Amino acid sequence: MELVVLAIVIAILFFIGKNYKTEEFKNINLNKKEFFRGDLLGHEAGLLVALMSKVAKADGKVGELEAELIKHTLNDISSHFENNEELREKLKNLYNQEKENFSNLITICDRLYLLTKNNYEKRLKYMEYLLNLAFIDGDFSKQEQEITEDIAQALKVDQKDYFNLISNFENFYKNRANEKALSLEKAYEVLETNQNDSDEILKKNYRNLVKKYHPDIITGQGATQNIIDEATKKLQELNEAYEIIKKQRGL
Repeated sequence: MELVVLAIVIAILFFIGKNYKTEEFKNINLNKKEFFRGDLLGHEAGLLVALMSKVAKADGKVGELEAELIKHTLNDISSHFENNEELREKLKNLYNQEKENFSNLITICDRLYLLTKNNYEKRLKYMEYLLNLAFIDGDFSKQEQEITEDIAQALKVDQKDYFNLISNFENFYKNRANEKALSLEKAYEVLETNQNDSDEILKKNYRNLVKKYHPDIITGQGATQNIIDEATKKLQELNEAYEIIKKQRGL
């Protein structure tokens, strides 16, 4: 059971590190499935889910990306057991119960530490996973920092390692934000407009450019195949740029 949980955490962190979106996380395929029995809070899976719930709710709300990551984690853990539907429901109930209770945080950490006291690297991976959950919405709040610091101390994670993980995530999400900003800037350039233009101007420019580069219109004008192919590529670029800006503007 513990090996399954660790494999899932490592795999999810791997996909995050590759900058995959949450919907692209994959289940880990194991050859042998077990039947889960016992108290969830007596196993690493349940203890991890309990800590996830507290980190996700630390700032008073569970964001969309946090909820998505939690959903995939519950699916991944339960998928490796014969009674997967039953186990997923139990994990979900545990998550909902634990996210409203912060008084037992240290007790949960102490139990997880006892199960992993001879494996520091495993505890560090769990800490890495919890910090990614805190960072995934792009905002590492004061409340999230406080609760992850408490967890790190209780799990006896070295302070230097804890702050190194934070630095890594800060750099990762900063770089990703810069990439998104560049993509948005490029999208406006493709549509021959800028961020200060109104929605009406944006839509007008988009329509005019679609008419200019639409393959059917180009074909009707007697263009060569090379020109038609270039127009098709340009139209795809226009559509992608328009979708990026619409999403950013909430259109």
